[in-house]
Amino acid sequence: MTTDQLSATFAALADPTRRAILARLSDGEAGVNELAEPFAVSLQAVSKHLKVLERAGLISRTRTAQWRPCKLEAAPLGEVSDWVERYRRFWEGGFDRMEQHLAELQKGDRND
Repeated sequence: MTTDQLSATFAALADPTRRAILARLSDGEAGVNELAEPFAVSLQAVSKHLKVLERAGLISRTRTAQWRPCKLEAAPLGEVSDWVERYRRFWEGGFDRMEQHLAELQKGDRND
């Protein structure tokens, strides 16, 4: 069964540990040990998270001698951004309506 890229990306981003790993990788490449430092989980657990991120295309791993650095691959995040952007007018419209409602409430309070 194949999964579309957007679904794979959202599934990978659903976990806070994986989001934290991506945030760290936005600063540059890092090895598994370095990525595991802030978490109270085993290296094996971090490796599983990295596999999910790699399958989703969010990271790539290379080999330099003994070091296997992980690198952020941001293209799938661009697809998420494009998808979310389509709905911007809905939430901005909601904020505009809320702002109008609050202005009317404040106007009413002043008239009382």
